[in-house]
Amino acid sequence: MTRYLLESLACLTLVATGGAVGQEVGPVGAQTPSGANRTTQMVEAQALTPYVGVTTDGTAIEGLYSIDPDRGASNVNVVRAAKDFLAALTQEQRDKAMFSVDAPEWRAWSNTSSYHRKGIGFDEMTEGQREQAFDLMRTAFSAKGFALSRDIMRLNHTLGELTGEPDRYSEWFYWLTFMGEPSETEPWGWQVDGHHLIVNYFVLGNQAVMSPLFTGSEPVIAESGRYKGTRVMEPERDKAYAVYVSLTDEQKKAAELEKEDLVADGGGRAFGRGSIELMEDNAVIPYRGIRVEDLSAGQRELVIDLIEEFLSFDREAHASVRMEEVLAHMGETYFGWDQWDTSLGPDDLFFFRIQSPVIIIEFDHQGAIALPNARSDIPIREHIHTVVRTPNGNDYGKDLLRQHYEQHPH
Repeated sequence: MTRYLLESLACLTLVATGGAVGQEVGPVGAQTPSGANRTTQMVEAQALTPYVGVTTDGTAIEGLYSIDPDRGASNVNVVRAAKDFLAALTQEQRDKAMFSVDAPEWRAWSNTSSYHRKGIGFDEMTEGQREQAFDLMRTAFSAKGFALSRDIMRLNHTLGELTGEPDRYSEWFYWLTFMGEPSETEPWGWQVDGHHLIVNYFVLGNQAVMSPLFTGSEPVIAESGRYKGTRVMEPERDKAYAVYVSLTDEQKKAAELEKEDLVADGGGRAFGRGSIELMEDNAVIPYRGIRVEDLSAGQRELVIDLIEEFLSFDREAHASVRMEEVLAHMGETYFGWDQWDTSLGPDDLFFFRIQSPVIIIEFDHQGAIALPNARSDIPIREHIHTVVRTPNGNDYGKDLLRQHYEQHPH
């Protein structure tokens, strides 16, 4: 409900300027003051609301997550890379980038281009600082995760080429923010935030929580320009389609999500069917779709393979631990599906959700927001959003941080 109220306010402001919710007329590179930016006001207001987490009924399930020094993998190299990057900054840059480990800045992120971000921007960095930032990302993420991050950034440059707005869409309009001091023993974390790429990375000892994780692009393929040939999100799309076509007609009917279970903003379905994007830290989403336990063994393997594709953004040691959590709750895992055209084919447009007590994943084809000469009133293949969250209170590692404070009062 909060999201709809906030977006209604945004619509009143933006309609007069011809913008859509989450968009702003004018260059983003200048980072306009938050008082002049309705998107920023909405996101910052949401970040200050009490945190519960994504749940099925408004109440988080307790006891799902625990501090366990024997789980996970050494984060020593991540700590080193973070310290090296911060050491390369000027004092002024450090002051912009650093916040407390429990700061509301964790929750102040947006996949839109117009959001006024805090932290230190890649466009503000020297070439050496930028390379050290990439070293941190390369160290913390898997090879796939780092490559996908860079390709999303490159495709944002492509969008600037296609729109003729390089001061709004750039490879370097992405920001790094740090919460707490990098430490091998104390909790801390960091965030990448920019158009179609948000990575929240909480660290406590050997454990790490990488969520919310937002990836996407418009376009998903560079047909021309500096980065011609760059492509993203194809494995995720193809593996989701493989799950769907494996279903019998009866199973497809069971998996189909009801329209009332899908977000449809005032601008139409161009703005997506997802429920866990920006400003949705406390989304209430009842289980819908078909229970994965009710699928055949082969179909379950396809679902597991699909989940692993999303978790593989994280480096293997942490992704394996995360997958163990997911597998422990497969009996409570649901697969839901929505499609634009009832005669779905390999090139058609769809939405899916995987949901359990410990993970929720959404994938959506969006309408055109910035691409010229593309329809905005129906989803298009060239605009994709995906989100991965840790429901029931542990996005941003918040449940682990709560337990840490209980064990070690600060």
